[in-house]
Amino acid sequence: MPEPAAPETPVDWDALRAAARDVVGRAYAPYSGFPVGAAALVDDGRVVVGCNVENAAYGVTLCAECSLVSALVTGGGGRLVAFTCVDGAGELLMPCGRCRQLLWEHGGPALLVETARGVVPMTEVLPDAFGAADLDRPRTSEREDG
Repeated sequence: MPEPAAPETPVDWDALRAAARDVVGRAYAPYSGFPVGAAALVDDGRVVVGCNVENAAYGVTLCAECSLVSALVTGGGGRLVAFTCVDGAGELLMPCGRCRQLLWEHGGPALLVETARGVVPMTEVLPDAFGAADLDRPRTSEREDG
């Protein structure tokens, strides 16, 4: 698999982490007591942020990544090129599986993700990801092998 391309905009990881730490203070987490903040660099140089927004009906709680992607889309779109996520103490967090899929959709394989082990591309965070290209594969109504 080819290496993902480096973002054209330089990534200031300290500033990105600071943005995530700032927005975590706006999280609405009265049920879990676990606020989360996320920040990402967009391919046009903007920084988008998001925080988790809980709900008494736990299944409709929004993760910080969902909030961030909503900000990306409502702010004009673009592609995410660098992403970080922190807890209420400002420590790095990894996105859950659902959010990894969401980040893949809006950043793709070249999206850089800050992790406890360093910065890695989405191809390491979500190997063998399912994406839009998978929807273009030919479909058959019957199994061809049996």
